[in-house]
Amino acid sequence: MDRLLYLLATGLARGAVFALFALSLVLIWRAARIVNFAQGAMAVVATYVAFAVTGLTGSYWLGLGSALLAGAAIGFAVERGVMRFAPQGSPFSGVIIAIGLVMVLQSALGILFGQQHRPMAVPFDERPIMIAGVPVFSPYDLFVLVVAVAVMAALALLFTRTSLGLQLRASAFAPEVSRLLGVRVSRMLTIGWMLSAAVASLAALLLVPTELGLNPHSTDMLFVYAFTVAVVGGLDSPPGALIGGLVVGLVISLVTGYLGSTVAPIAVLVLLVVVLLVRPGGIFAAREARTA
Repeated sequence: MDRLLYLLATGLARGAVFALFALSLVLIWRAARIVNFAQGAMAVVATYVAFAVTGLTGSYWLGLGSALLAGAAIGFAVERGVMRFAPQGSPFSGVIIAIGLVMVLQSALGILFGQQHRPMAVPFDERPIMIAGVPVFSPYDLFVLVVAVAVMAALALLFTRTSLGLQLRASAFAPEVSRLLGVRVSRMLTIGWMLSAAVASLAALLLVPTELGLNPHSTDMLFVYAFTVAVVGGLDSPPGALIGGLVVGLVISLVTGYLGSTVAPIAVLVLLVVVLLVRPGGIFAAREARTA
């Protein structure tokens, strides 16, 4: 029972990170109808920036802030410098460009920093807290949960309670009408990319220190799991990303704890296949989705 409670607590913390990264994929999909396969590579670049800033200043918090700024800057550069010139006639052009961008970014990081794993420090203890003799969340797990929930709540408020959020939503779902109403649709698209990349960078920075460490491929599995979360929850559904992330996090934690880490990817794949067979649009997908 003690082991089960610990695995559930760990799964919730990891699931929150998956949900955060999946939400960044949902933001791009809703804004540009592109599955951004470069999201993980963009996030790991921002994580390298955080690693460098933390090493120079000794401050985790400055590294965290620099990762968010670097993520937003990378999102701006990718949208303005690459994706804006993608042919609009083919739905796969953006996907192909994103895959090429993954190769370029990861190769550049490998050339500059090498392929070795670099340990990253965290601001809180990773040892679990004992409550009545039962190990539960570690202080760092609690930090991850609080940050993830706070960011998702802030995004919900942004999109439902602010003028900028209304313009972002309108530009995504009715771009032509939005232009007639005076909304700068191209600017909103750029802001969407910047916001999405910053959120993905935060998720990567929260997860990478708990894995083997930082290297150019540190976010590969994070992207795979987050993409599964986005598909399971529905690419058009931010609440689906949250719930799907927690579900996938719990599945991975329980399977890893009881059957071994090598079985966890298979369990996630089975979950993905089952959802695609039963509800191809995702469990929380809307009945009608935008088609243009």
